[in-house]
Amino acid sequence: MLRILVIRLSSIGDIVHALPAVAALGQSFPEAEIAWAVESRFAELVEQNPYVRHAIRLDTLGWRRRWKSAATVKAAVDSLAAVRRFRPDCTLDFQGLVKSAALGRLSGAARRVGFGGAWLRERWAAGFYSEQVPASGRTHVVEENLALVERLGVPPVSREQWQFPLPTSDAAEANVAQRLGALGAQRFVIVNPGGGWISKRWTPDRYGELVGELGRKGDCAVLITGSPSEEGTISGILKRAQAPRAHYFPSTLMEFIALARRASLLVGGDTGPLHLAAAVGTPIVAIYGPTNPARNGPFCPEDIALWSPGSAEQARRTHWRLRKKRATTYLQDVTVAAVREAIRQRLAAAHAV
Repeated sequence: MLRILVIRLSSIGDIVHALPAVAALGQSFPEAEIAWAVESRFAELVEQNPYVRHAIRLDTLGWRRRWKSAATVKAAVDSLAAVRRFRPDCTLDFQGLVKSAALGRLSGAARRVGFGGAWLRERWAAGFYSEQVPASGRTHVVEENLALVERLGVPPVSREQWQFPLPTSDAAEANVAQRLGALGAQRFVIVNPGGGWISKRWTPDRYGELVGELGRKGDCAVLITGSPSEEGTISGILKRAQAPRAHYFPSTLMEFIALARRASLLVGGDTGPLHLAAAVGTPIVAIYGPTNPARNGPFCPEDIALWSPGSAEQARRTHWRLRKKRATTYLQDVTVAAVREAIRQRLAAAHAV
């Protein structure tokens, strides 16, 4: 039996973008045993996947934070031992970092497939691969990921055939339904103002203006989502909005998936929640910069992505690892009027279906 180790440790959006490739792999090799090495905090996203037999949990972020701890050493050794016990014949590294490539080498697999050239996040990762695959001619990151599995003999997969087998939770579904009922939110729009880098986030004052308009007009509630670290920003948005139908809706990962499946629309930037919403078919208005929505954005033809050219130019000149450190200003070039019009168009398209 062919044993394949998929390596895509993080983050939410990147894991989502690897799902179609893993689904295509599982369909092409139904007898193969596929394991997925993933960060523990994101393991829920792959543990119910019908094409994945095992989710191997790692906590590389926690290990770095507590590297002097004996417990950390034991946890790291145990996780690496689990990778070795799987005894893969082949590894597929969708991440392109030294740590992910080294994990493939440590697995003992003879065949180790990863990206090559410009598609590597860290060029030193190439030394751990037995094969490198360029993603020439691919536009979206999902298409790039499919290039890796095509190297193993998977036939090309059209965009209409992409699969995103995200998990479901009865408890999360019930909790979200109860909370929506308490808010009287039969129809609602999700607004997700967060993002990994400040340059990927639209300005909070413009979010506040937009939420105020949405929350005072029409029959849709506005639910603002975000992590606990973003609560201060969300409170400021709600204060500026002064809209009785706008609410902060904290959620777990599984609860957010349940929420997105019910939403009329999501407005947000290039971050995990937007990619989860795209994967479950939520209509989207995306506000992008510095990342390119053609590569990282929603993939439904009716979805609308507004791209900040100033942020894009900044990204072109700056290595990805330095953007987090150097970015000091919010995404500025997209206006509230442009987002308002995009919302009108996207909702009209959704209602026309």
